[in-house]
Amino acid sequence: MSKPALGRGLGALLNSGGKPLPGASSTPAGSASPVSPGKSAGVTRVPWSKVRPSPWQPRKDFTPESLQELADSIREQGIVQPLIVRPVDDYYELIAGERRWRAAQMAGLSEVPILERAASNREVLELALIENLQRENLNPIEEALGYAQLQQLFELTQEQVAQKVGRARTAIANALRLLKLPEVVQTALRDGRISVGHAKVILGVSPESSQTVVAEQVIQGSLSVRQTEELVARLQSPAPATPPPTTSPLGVNIRDPHIVDLEGRLRERFLAKVALRYTKGRGSIEVRFHSDAELEQLLERLGVTVD
Repeated sequence: MSKPALGRGLGALLNSGGKPLPGASSTPAGSASPVSPGKSAGVTRVPWSKVRPSPWQPRKDFTPESLQELADSIREQGIVQPLIVRPVDDYYELIAGERRWRAAQMAGLSEVPILERAASNREVLELALIENLQRENLNPIEEALGYAQLQQLFELTQEQVAQKVGRARTAIANALRLLKLPEVVQTALRDGRISVGHAKVILGVSPESSQTVVAEQVIQGSLSVRQTEELVARLQSPAPATPPPTTSPLGVNIRDPHIVDLEGRLRERFLAKVALRYTKGRGSIEVRFHSDAELEQLLERLGVTVD
């Protein structure tokens, strides 16, 4: 199945003919005098030292192996696709192509081809996210941090972020939940030592320090997601022959992953914070709202009308 297009993508810049996109300023914030004005109509070549990475780039991890492979290709074929940049002060800031820029340095190139475009800070972040998501270049934590940056810096809701990057709101919400993991667990997810599936199970473990303990067991035992669920279930349900302890053998208060999953589905259904409490067939569901407007929206989703 082909992957659907996300948002506007880099085509929005490439087809803009060098003109500012809607909402973009002709001179980016923080710039004094643009570099080489009037050259945005075509490809030019500049010293690679005049190009700098963008602080809005969500991708932070570039493996030495992949960079070396690209550098070897660049030595043979050159840079086929120019770097997309915007002028800032006396240098160029990358919009797209940081991996090519890094590999060009490794290949010993003195100059790189660039294509100038005007874009606002928000558009640079949006386009960098979209490009990387389309190419599946971001690891789960980079993706989540990109969404969080877009949401916080520009005061967007999860729904607005989803619309801008062409993802479902639930996908944005699930990605942002990963940022609640301890730093050491986030690093394991970033490095690929655990998967998103593992992370979702680990999120059901409390307190936070115990999530690290479970993650270490998953890594050391090379456990599958299903085995991780079984581990969590065993820790939560000790053998009947012994009196039930107040905590698990590891001192971990672990929630049933099935309850955590159901709670997540309820959040997606109600678009609100939901707390599900369940013990031996009894429990409660708490749905929280923070304004009359949120209550009205919640009632609409439940099909309840207020006279």
